[in-house]
Amino acid sequence: MAAMLISRRSIQLVLVVAAVVAIAGAVHAAAGETTATTTHIKVYWHDVVSGPSPTAVQVARAATTNSSASFFGAVVVIDDPLTSGPDLNASSPVGRAQGTYVSAGKDTVALLMNMNFVFQSGRYNGSTVAIMGRNEVFAAVREMAVVGGTGVFRWARGYAQARTHTFDMKTGDATVEYNLYINH
Repeated sequence: MAAMLISRRSIQLVLVVAAVVAIAGAVHAAAGETTATTTHIKVYWHDVVSGPSPTAVQVARAATTNSSASFFGAVVVIDDPLTSGPDLNASSPVGRAQGTYVSAGKDTVALLMNMNFVFQSGRYNGSTVAIMGRNEVFAAVREMAVVGGTGVFRWARGYAQARTHTFDMKTGDATVEYNLYINH
């Protein structure tokens, strides 16, 4: 009799758990979160440190840096333009890259990037993608994590690949091609 009672309670418990799982699945499906969309976006990031209107400004430098030429320990705040093509003046504006990068490589130029791509035109207007990760500047391809987003890209995850398009050693200005692969 006791075994029957335990067995009956076990069956009831299993049925209750199954019902909760089914309801949770239905709510999840109703919210439209069961199918992920993968989006590929290619933009050009323009880091302008020279001239009268820079888009990247150094706001701090480590006091322990031994050489004035060393970039290690520098903190830079950015509000860089994003465009559809590599020419800043001739390409359509897409949005802005807003955030910071910190020179975190002591023996190599490696940056900790922390930025939001803020889309200001086209079908993603008003949405953002948050990117964070290590960027070894002179590597051919650098990969960083897409760690979130807003608007169309709410709950985003994925990765961004950066490839230097042009880098002016004299001015420090750079144009970088970013390919974003976003699941949302």
